Amino acid sequence: MNPSMTRLLLAGFGGQGILFAGKFLASLGLAQEREVSWLPSYGPEMRGGAANCSVILSDARIGSPIVSTPDILVCMNLPALDMFEHATVAGGTLFYDNSLILRRPERSDISIFGIPATQIATDKRMPALANVVLLGKLLRETKLCDEATAGRVMQSIVPARKQDILAMNLEALTLGFQYDTEA
Repeated sequence: MNPSMTRLLLAGFGGQGILFAGKFLASLGLAQEREVSWLPSYGPEMRGGAANCSVILSDARIGSPIVSTPDILVCMNLPALDMFEHATVAGGTLFYDNSLILRRPERSDISIFGIPATQIATDKRMPALANVVLLGKLLRETKLCDEATAGRVMQSIVPARKQDILAMNLEALTLGFQYDTEA
C-alpha cells in the first residue's frame, strides 16, 4: 500500500450502509486535510441490490476516482466477496462480516479480518449499524485514525434529523475498535 494514497472499496447489498461507510471514510480524509475521492455505485433497487463505494485518501492529487484494485476491501455479503476478493492488491487488507459470509476468503497474500459485525450489532439492538462496527475494526487495524478522531468525524456527518442515533453510531464504532480477532 502506498503510504501517501489509500484505495478502499466497500461492497455489499443496498441497505447495509455501504454508502454511509464510504461517506464516513471520505469525511475522515477531509478532516485529515487529505485529497479525497468518494464514488458510490448501486443498482436500481432501493434496498437489496448490489452496492459498492470507492474511496481514495491521498496526500497528492487524485487522477481517477475509480478503485479497481483496492488496498483495503470491506465485504458485507458473499456476492461482494466473490466479486472483489481477487482484485485486492497483494499485501492489502480484507475485512468481512463473517456472520453473513460463511466462507473464509481464499487469499494468502493479504491480511484478512473476519468480524461478526451483524451479530454484534444485532446483539446490541442496533442491527442497522453493522457497517459502523466494521468501520471501527478497519480503523483500528489500519490505523487510519484513532477512536477519538473517528468519533468526531461521526458526530460531524450524522445529519441533524438523525441525531437521536448518534450515540448508537458512536457505540458501534467503539465495538469495532474493541473487537479482537486474529488476522
